[in-house]
Amino acid sequence: MGRLVGGVVLLALALFVFVGFLRTSDPFALRTLFALFIAAGLPAAGGSFLLARHFGVGRRIEGRREELRRDTLEAEILTMAGRHGGRLTAVEVAGELAVPTTLAEELLNELMAREMAEIEITDSGLLVYTFHDVRHLSEKETARGLLEP
Repeated sequence: MGRLVGGVVLLALALFVFVGFLRTSDPFALRTLFALFIAAGLPAAGGSFLLARHFGVGRRIEGRREELRRDTLEAEILTMAGRHGGRLTAVEVAGELAVPTTLAEELLNELMAREMAEIEITDSGLLVYTFHDVRHLSEKETARGLLEP
């Protein structure tokens, strides 16, 4: 609430000073423009910044940044899967991407939920994520149309 009130007050102050600027005898003199910049421009910029923070502009940008980071990590996982024959473990992903194992498991589980990977388990209990499409990329040269015999 403080950001909202502060932003509105600063913008009102900037508007008040700007109206006063319009009443000066020589509004386009260099010193008048400089004074306008300091007296009205800085409060207007500060007020705009406070209002933007109040309405969550920074949070949306940060959310988009986190989404882009996750997308990049998922792309790296798919690239890794191609190098490892379409099979990965969370430990391999964590080690190669330098992320915590919990994050690696979370990303792999998201890929599994989107049906890009399947989970298998070894006799010793190791979870292996298998990427069907990646494992069969070598077959893409033999692809044919859906209606071809």
